[in-house]
Amino acid sequence: MGLFSRKPKLPQAARPPLTADERVLAWAAAGNGEGDGVVVASNLGLWLPGRGHRIGWHDILKAVWSGRELTVTPAEALVERDGYTVVVDGPAEPYLLLDPGELPHQVRARVTRSVAYTEHHPVPGGAARVAARRAAGVDGLAWTVRLDPGTPADDPELLAETDRLVTAARAATAPANL
Repeated sequence: MGLFSRKPKLPQAARPPLTADERVLAWAAAGNGEGDGVVVASNLGLWLPGRGHRIGWHDILKAVWSGRELTVTPAEALVERDGYTVVVDGPAEPYLLLDPGELPHQVRARVTRSVAYTEHHPVPGGAARVAARRAAGVDGLAWTVRLDPGTPADDPELLAETDRLVTAARAATAPANL
């Protein structure tokens, strides 16, 4: 490709059902072992082959680029609490990208930019990460507690501790002039 050449436009047949305020930032043809498709990064999130919906940037716990493969780990909601959600890692989804272009960079930048606050804490039965994420197109922050693998989600002591940790984190991050 020359200096001023651009990646071809996303074919209409591969275009996900974007909302009126959504635009494509980058895309790449992908294979994940279950057939091929297209991975599309938009200003609001990531469209993955085989899913009929977008994953918001704030709902992606991890995105790892190996140089050939993009592996996305979405959050899986376990429990809705007052003002936050307890989540665990969903199944990692690998996508082989033969011509990745700007896609890995956009994914990394958008996932990283969504993080407003993050802190890891010991909790009863294990450990958890308290996080506040910016959701594209939404005012305010989405608070989550991501349980480390092996940490039991149904322990009342754990939930009381996560309530306390989120309350403390909100107080620590609230603007002083409000």
